[in-house]
Amino acid sequence: MTITLRPGATVMFTGDSITDGLRLDSADGLGFGYPLRVAGEWGLRHPDRPVTWLNTGIAGHKVMDLEARWQTDVLDARPDVVSILVGVNDAGWHTLAPDGHVIPAEDFAAGYDRLLAPLAAAGTELILVEPFLLPVGGTVEAGDTVVDDAVRKEWRADLDPKIQAVRELARAYGAHLLAADGMFAELAAAAGPSGAGHWSADGVHPTPAGHAALASAWLRLVA
Repeated sequence: MTITLRPGATVMFTGDSITDGLRLDSADGLGFGYPLRVAGEWGLRHPDRPVTWLNTGIAGHKVMDLEARWQTDVLDARPDVVSILVGVNDAGWHTLAPDGHVIPAEDFAAGYDRLLAPLAAAGTELILVEPFLLPVGGTVEAGDTVVDDAVRKEWRADLDPKIQAVRELARAYGAHLLAADGMFAELAAAAGPSGAGHWSADGVHPTPAGHAALASAWLRLVA
């Protein structure tokens, strides 16, 4: 079953830097990533079904950061559909850095649940995008941190339970799940010599092709 976007509907994208996409530098506030691609493709396919597209993603944010601004940035807008992509910072370089702290999967899940509950109560349609980590090998710069294979292995071990938490929350709330982690793993395996780097240079932030893949998968969830 897909989500029906009716004429005049409001769709809210929110999350971390992957959704943010430098939105404050863009004229329409959608940024330069997958939210813009979704809006553009929808407008091309359905000129007779206008939709209001909003983006409140903020780079670096974790679930607890979304909680702090949830009322003003999301709930007050009364969107018909909310699409959330968050979690890589709850398990990524922010938590593995020397001054960071590990966020238990249980705390992540509880905070995420508190985001979803008021939306579900209002009858809002939900799209949950799994956080993901692409298998980029070698040493790369991710944000301000140098990430090597050993760090990436630790990161993956911390992220997997949080991906599972998102899946369980999607089932509990009847939300639509965009299984991005598995999708990118398959795409990386099929990309030939360029591998995961075709979709993300650092394993986290998508390339233009990666954002296009997210947008294409997102659009398959709506009708």
